[in-house]
Amino acid sequence: MVARDRLSMEFAALADPTRRDILTRLRGRSLTVSELAESYPISRAAVSQHLTVLEKAGLVTRGRRGQWIDCSLSSSYLDEVAAWVEQQRSDWAERFDLLDEHLRNRRERGRETDNEAEGEQQ
Repeated sequence: MVARDRLSMEFAALADPTRRDILTRLRGRSLTVSELAESYPISRAAVSQHLTVLEKAGLVTRGRRGQWIDCSLSSSYLDEVAAWVEQQRSDWAERFDLLDEHLRNRRERGRETDNEAEGEQQ
């Protein structure tokens, strides 16, 4: 089953370390495909394929400037991913808070039981 929703495509694009590195390089400024290709031990065509994946996921845009193709981060770069991750973080924080409260209650009940047992022995 191949997921086609944007969030799945973004995570699939981010799964590759070369694509993550491309995004890091584009944070500072727009670069051409040739400029990006200089940074990797792979062909210019392979870099272009990585850019196509990032573009389809909505993370990168390409635009023409004369004979050059500039690549830059999309204006909505990782917005959906960040929102999803934040929701997960919030849910987990709530679960950990509930677990912490549960464990604290168990410790207190254990101490009360120990104190009652001590009182019966005396």
